[in-house]
Amino acid sequence: MRRAHRFFATLVLAFMASAGAAFAKDSVTIGMVLEPPGLDPTSAPAAAIGEVTHYNIFEGLTKINEDFSVTPLLAEKWDFSPDLKTLTFKLKPNVKFQDDQPFSSKDVKYSFERYAAKESTNKDSKFFASIESIDTPDPMTVVLKFEQPSFEALYHLGMDTAVILDEKSATTASTNPVGTGPYKLSSWEKGSSIALDKWDGFRDAAKIPIAHATFRFISDPLAAVAAMLAGDVDAFPRFANVQALDQFKSDPRFQVLVGGTEGKTILAMNNKKKPLDDVRVRQAIAYALDRKAIIDGAQNGLGAPIGSHLTPNDPGYVDLTGLYPHDPEKAKALLKEAGVATPLELSLILPPPPYARQGGEIIAAELADVGINAKIQNVEWAQWLSGVYKDKNYDLTVISHVEPLDIGIYANPNYYFQYDNPAFKAIYEKVTSAPNLEAYKGALGEAQKKLAEDSVNAFLFQLPNVTVADAKLKGLWKNAPIFVNDLSTMAWQ
Repeated sequence: MRRAHRFFATLVLAFMASAGAAFAKDSVTIGMVLEPPGLDPTSAPAAAIGEVTHYNIFEGLTKINEDFSVTPLLAEKWDFSPDLKTLTFKLKPNVKFQDDQPFSSKDVKYSFERYAAKESTNKDSKFFASIESIDTPDPMTVVLKFEQPSFEALYHLGMDTAVILDEKSATTASTNPVGTGPYKLSSWEKGSSIALDKWDGFRDAAKIPIAHATFRFISDPLAAVAAMLAGDVDAFPRFANVQALDQFKSDPRFQVLVGGTEGKTILAMNNKKKPLDDVRVRQAIAYALDRKAIIDGAQNGLGAPIGSHLTPNDPGYVDLTGLYPHDPEKAKALLKEAGVATPLELSLILPPPPYARQGGEIIAAELADVGINAKIQNVEWAQWLSGVYKDKNYDLTVISHVEPLDIGIYANPNYYFQYDNPAFKAIYEKVTSAPNLEAYKGALGEAQKKLAEDSVNAFLFQLPNVTVADAKLKGLWKNAPIFVNDLSTMAWQ
């Protein structure tokens, strides 16, 4: 009788194990603060686009990994010429787009020429315009020839601005994305969520554990906490409610990851609007701000202070935080020297992220202490893009630039903070033409110092990468050199 019971128990356990395997969880729900304005990362600057589509739907020649390394993606390998002006890629064979069109060198040529065109809205168009020629000697070979040595090329080609599009579907990529990645768009419920399904035609489909992914848009910090606690969301990268982290750290159901990002959080200034066109006024604003108070109040103490437009993770980083210590009296003296009558009335435009909204409140109070009345205007992301980024209709705004090594934006006088300095442009030419790593780091150091001296913006802190997730979900990135949610690395334990 005992033997029969043991046999029956063994059968039950075996059945339960096989049933568990059959019904193993293969879906994930990811929380996001912002909804993307479209799904083509090559046509608009919003980081939320890449959070949904990069590495999932779209792929580039190279991949920037969590540890900041760069490895092949659609490329199989590459070779740089000794002068760093010619970059030759061998492409992966047997790759196709999700509409069954074959991937080849002609798609790379088409995409890069499209991004370099005068009418391009690609935020990295300057890089693509620096490519002198694109040769395609055969379907699996691409040769890029640059006007100057391009030490940063492999990083640029790993960003979401460099994903490869198929000419037949490129014009509709914003609403109907077609890429070479492991996932296809399933649905988009505007204002609510985007769903992706695993694409069985992907070249390594058998290696992708997650079959279904849903991105839920939750901008309210309290609602984000409630969604996590209720189990409605499995993971929330870039978790905004940092004041609630202790609650999750003490709960074994969850994991909390805190790492670094490439996010340079700044109080951006419109350098062409009076009186912000006077460097003394911009310097006064920098002296008025207490970075520690802003980090403590807006980020619960998370975030490293920065003094220019690079993060401590970057090659060639120079700590310039001591250049403008918190000194309200110095700020008042500079305003007086510049002939500014106080109170000075300025607009302060704040997009939705809590680092901007909460940080903006602290910044406004600190500016008021030196005689600057910063009138806060809270806007949605679409309004920020149209009013600040496109029309440049603002005085001050708080924003985090998350693209790696993007200091070149200061060489563009038409960029939204409208900084136009020939001396900086000359320095940046040294960055882009650096023949080796040491020269590159040295030129980056010069560039950082020039931006700080000119107080182009008030540089605040490195945005931390805070993720709250179900403890059983593995493969999440702790650090975020770029803002992605790489579904291919995720799996349930």
